[in-house]
Amino acid sequence: MYRMLEKNAASSVEKAIKSLEWGDIKEIKFEEPPQRDMGDLATSVAFQLAGKLKKSPVEIAQKLEEVLEVKSPFERVKSTGPYLNFYLNPEIFSKMVLESVKEDYGSLEDKNEKVILEHTSANPNGPLHIGHIRNAIIGDSLSRILKAAGFQVETQYYVNDMGRQIAMIVWGLQNLNYNLDPDEKPDVEIGKLYFQVNQELKKNPEIKNQVSAILKTYEEENPVELEAKFKNVVKQCLEGIKETSQRLHITHDRFVWESQFIRDGSVDRILETLKNHTSHNDVLYLDLTDYGIEKELILTRSDGTSLYTTRDLAYHLQKSEQSDVVVDVLGSDHKLAVDQLKIALGLLGGKTPEVIFYEFITLPEGSMSTRRGVFISVDQLMDEAFTRAIDELTERRPELTEQLSTEIAEIIGIGAIRYFIARLSPEKHLVFKWDEALSFERGCASIQYAHARACKLLEKAGTPDLSPIELDDLNFQDLDTLEIDLLKTIAKFSSIVENAAQELRVHPIAQYAMEIAGAFNKFYKSVPVLESEKEMLRLVLVDKSRITIRNCLDLLGIDAPVSM
Repeated sequence: MYRMLEKNAASSVEKAIKSLEWGDIKEIKFEEPPQRDMGDLATSVAFQLAGKLKKSPVEIAQKLEEVLEVKSPFERVKSTGPYLNFYLNPEIFSKMVLESVKEDYGSLEDKNEKVILEHTSANPNGPLHIGHIRNAIIGDSLSRILKAAGFQVETQYYVNDMGRQIAMIVWGLQNLNYNLDPDEKPDVEIGKLYFQVNQELKKNPEIKNQVSAILKTYEEENPVELEAKFKNVVKQCLEGIKETSQRLHITHDRFVWESQFIRDGSVDRILETLKNHTSHNDVLYLDLTDYGIEKELILTRSDGTSLYTTRDLAYHLQKSEQSDVVVDVLGSDHKLAVDQLKIALGLLGGKTPEVIFYEFITLPEGSMSTRRGVFISVDQLMDEAFTRAIDELTERRPELTEQLSTEIAEIIGIGAIRYFIARLSPEKHLVFKWDEALSFERGCASIQYAHARACKLLEKAGTPDLSPIELDDLNFQDLDTLEIDLLKTIAKFSSIVENAAQELRVHPIAQYAMEIAGAFNKFYKSVPVLESEKEMLRLVLVDKSRITIRNCLDLLGIDAPVSM
């Protein structure tokens, strides 16, 4: 809606500029004025013209005001200093907003472009832990945003089944008296074994050579029995990872195993293509000094086996061939590796991936304990969120049944984790704080509560379906300022989605979710709805707010409860 308003206003400004014979202007930028009396949309186009026309911006703005003809839904324009301020017709604008909000509000036109988005891709050597969660939540939320923006999106999990960690676990199965507990989550059991192997390595460094031998045999000879052990370890671990992910509302469309790029000859073809660019000094490597990177890209080990980076090149070539846009979500410690990868991909003719780097997430010391003191798993994090949400609900809503309290606590707990992580720019270091995350006043619960309030109000009014209502029959005169503010906030949603998709950013959606919830809560507390003279119009506004909040939360992978 806001994009349409900007185009409308820009068209009027462009026409005025041409009528004054001031030539053409490339782009006219708009912003929301800081105060209500300054209008609904403002442009500083006078500054853009000042240098060219050798006139003051104030004079230019005044002249444009004299000749500018506004179009509906704007009713007037006024110059204030160097700015041109556009004022909406409240009745026309309000009706346009309410008409635009359908059940799929926020979904944009199909762009006919395929995006392959890789995220999470944790090594299958144990359960997902707090170090993985920011990657997973950013990736999943971004996939939802891109889909809403009209892209065809395939999410992928790159399975590192040929890494040293998996070979270590296989060595443990062969050499340690360890039986996986069938009653425990398989990823947890794999993680325990991996921890034990690491302890053995500390006591006996010679084990490292045995692990290397297993890895070399698996890559070069791939005996049936050894392959079965590798695949069994990875599959079991992935089962547990999928279970954890699903509870966090995260799924992947496709799991791509890196071993396929060895088995199908992709890695060999890459090495052959790059042979005129490579050097050999115990290991095969790509010298990148001509590209401003001092650290070479190593392609094979001294024993001739491939490295993760080599297989990753093959994987990125596959993604290049199968999509229009490649997107990766990676920790900030991968920046050098990505720079190296992009150069090698350029030599191979592959697409340059768009990469979202994120800083890591930590917990304040003492805020949560672990059972083994090794790491904090995502399962533990979710369990803790659930427990804290139950405690909060017991205090706030003691009348709730156990079943309903459990259901709501799970929704609140998962929402708290996802929102707290999504709300910040990925470049910022994040310390997870429970009091903020689970706050009913400042956290995701406050947004979910706004949705529940809207549902409760509609239920109380006995209006389950407002779609047959004709907006032309409603009274739009003398709208309350809080109604206008809420309508203006609702109108931003599609533009927020479009911009977030273009910039590959999740946090603007999270910030907007808080903004729309805040605007609705102000309206809810101060503007009477039931039994007011504008009851039906205000119920429609409540319903459109409900849809907008729900759809916004859905982009963040968060449920919108009907009761809290």
